[in-house]
Amino acid sequence: MVKEDPATLVLVEKRGKTTIITINRPHKRNCVNGPTARALYQAFLDFDADSTAAVAILTGAGGNFCAGADLAAILNQDEANPMSSEWPDTLPGPIGPMGPSRMVLSKPVIAAISGYAVAGGIELALWCDIRIVDPTATLGVFCRLRGVPLIDGGTVRLPQVVGRGVAMDLMLTGRAVKAQEALKIQLATCFPPSYETVNETPALQQALALAESLWEHPQTCMRNDRLSTHFANPIREAMIKEYELGIETLTSGEFQEGITKFFNKNKEKARM
Repeated sequence: MVKEDPATLVLVEKRGKTTIITINRPHKRNCVNGPTARALYQAFLDFDADSTAAVAILTGAGGNFCAGADLAAILNQDEANPMSSEWPDTLPGPIGPMGPSRMVLSKPVIAAISGYAVAGGIELALWCDIRIVDPTATLGVFCRLRGVPLIDGGTVRLPQVVGRGVAMDLMLTGRAVKAQEALKIQLATCFPPSYETVNETPALQQALALAESLWEHPQTCMRNDRLSTHFANPIREAMIKEYELGIETLTSGEFQEGITKFFNKNKEKARM
């Protein structure tokens, strides 16, 4: 087992007016446990309060964005993800199971997606305003295969981004979506903008160029137009219902069988 330093679960770097927030659990494909969720939440609180920061980029270390919630943490009370139905009306909002997914920030956030952005990882990506992919990216509702529910905005935001029909396909099948298809269904894009051809440049490098271009806009106008878009699609009540249904799924115990099979399969692979 890799011993983790709580202070390095999430890395924060400033480049000009851009804040890069990196999930730093590469040995877990950047799966998010409770301590990581809390560190992510705090990082975005700090970003939103930082008057020198204009844009944030969310990414992952070691070649993956985020492979979802840490399944091992679900069964460990000390490391479990934050779970609460409380949702105060004040902004920027409460912590969610994946950390910032229930926040409404005053400034834009870009997801720089290399490797896996699946399960809770796709929920984090959907929370961001723009999703940038490179050829290594794979997105999907992989938690479908383990009996673990989408519980942090996935069932609400995915239909808003790609439409209900495509969202149902992805949510019910749990299939993988590679970068080229992500562009086609407008789940993600590249920079310079493209829904046709995947940019070979690493996603973080593309996102940095996009962030710098956003600096050039009159900030009050851009931020207020962005906030208006968020408030035009209120999701609070829908996400509360998603959470209630998710808890019902978790308390059914069905997911435990899926998780057990997942860990047993990994143990078999490790022995080979």
